[in-house]
Amino acid sequence: MEILFVASEVAPYSKTGGLGDVVAGLSAALAARGHRVAVVSPRYGAIDPERHGLALLDRGVEARGEQAGLWAAPGKPEFYLLEHERHFGGRPGPYGEAGGSYEDNDRRFAFLARAALAVPAVVGLRPRIVHLHDWQTALGAWLLRHERGEDPCLRGARSVFTIHNLAYQGLFPRERLPGLGLPWEAFRYDGVEFHGQLSFMKAGLAFADVLTTVSPNYAREILAPESGAGLDAVLRHRQHDLHGILNGIDAGLWNPATDPHLAARFRRGQLGGKAVCKGALQRELGLPLRPDAPLVAMVSRLVDQKGIDLVAASLNALLDLDLQMAVLGSGDRRWEELFAKLAREHPERLRARVGFDEGLAHRIEAGADLFLMPSRYEPCGLNQMYSLRYGTVPVVRAVGGLEDTVEDYDGLRHGTGFKFRPYEPPAMMTALLRALDVYRDAKAWRGLQDRGMALDFSWDASAARYEELYRELEAG
Repeated sequence: MEILFVASEVAPYSKTGGLGDVVAGLSAALAARGHRVAVVSPRYGAIDPERHGLALLDRGVEARGEQAGLWAAPGKPEFYLLEHERHFGGRPGPYGEAGGSYEDNDRRFAFLARAALAVPAVVGLRPRIVHLHDWQTALGAWLLRHERGEDPCLRGARSVFTIHNLAYQGLFPRERLPGLGLPWEAFRYDGVEFHGQLSFMKAGLAFADVLTTVSPNYAREILAPESGAGLDAVLRHRQHDLHGILNGIDAGLWNPATDPHLAARFRRGQLGGKAVCKGALQRELGLPLRPDAPLVAMVSRLVDQKGIDLVAASLNALLDLDLQMAVLGSGDRRWEELFAKLAREHPERLRARVGFDEGLAHRIEAGADLFLMPSRYEPCGLNQMYSLRYGTVPVVRAVGGLEDTVEDYDGLRHGTGFKFRPYEPPAMMTALLRALDVYRDAKAWRGLQDRGMALDFSWDASAARYEELYRELEAG
């Protein structure tokens, strides 16, 4: 099949979170299964064409009178990055600066959707499937139906819209509609209108042929008001078109047996290197060298969605326990400052690095004993899957993809981690204390690690499910 992906970020060119990894991983897995996959994304200012081996094509694309150059990376999948100085190149960040969003994100991402649909004609692609990712590309579903339906390269193409995080919806004043080239007829309750505003997310939900999201449990959760972010009624209306397909991970990049970031390598059944990684991580962070002390890690955006408020409310109790904590992340300034302050006050217990460091993230996954993910909501989550692969036992709230990927330990021979449900500090602490009790039982702990490391979260199974969905859609 020929497949067009459109996304606002794709690793290794751009990445602010899991979206970039997912787009890269799924497109690569589909290409490995024999499909021609082309991925279109912006060329932001921080992307160095020389470093990435990109070549500027002789011919660019046009969208509503605006021109964009096209950088290409050959291979499977094919990557095409749109060059537009005002919309993308002249911006230090993909979406905004200093915690805010760019005021013209509606125009920027409407341009992305339109320009991406012009790429097939330039590169000789005739996609049967146009796969759109999150609100930034959602207008593509409307455009494919109403503007590009007679394009010879797109005629008969079907659209798939993936919800990566329903909470981020791309809401803008209704007055922006004409400037985006959309008719007022689209501004309806069954179109792009959302409580008097223009919703990019709702455009995807209303006009895409098929909807997917990133885990089976999250697909169920967003049908209810508690997790539906105001769009649950729309999703219930399209329930039969909604599919929850679990994200995968890059099993080559996240492999403790080959990971170049680690002080020592290890694999399932041969965990000696993990102890070496723990000592190396303690030295790197400035924690006391204590092989016996359970090391609890968090690699996360420091925002309320990730349950940071639960951790903050429990810090006194956590720091009273005989454990060490390692925190890596950035986000809300209040949480950044809190962890930095506590690290200064309790250097023997807690160390925090504000920001993001890819190598350190790998070393934390390898060197920690437990990984804490107390998320308020979590569409899929990747870190719990990295943790399981690295023999680091997850302690998670049973929501979204965390529910799908972590099996609660039953005290006997089943389970890969520890889960809790109420969004309350005592519930989180109870799960963590359960984990610490089992940590003292070396045989039981090795069983947890072994079962987790035996799981396969590679992209191939997810790609096979998408392939099946594409074929059903093409045939339908």
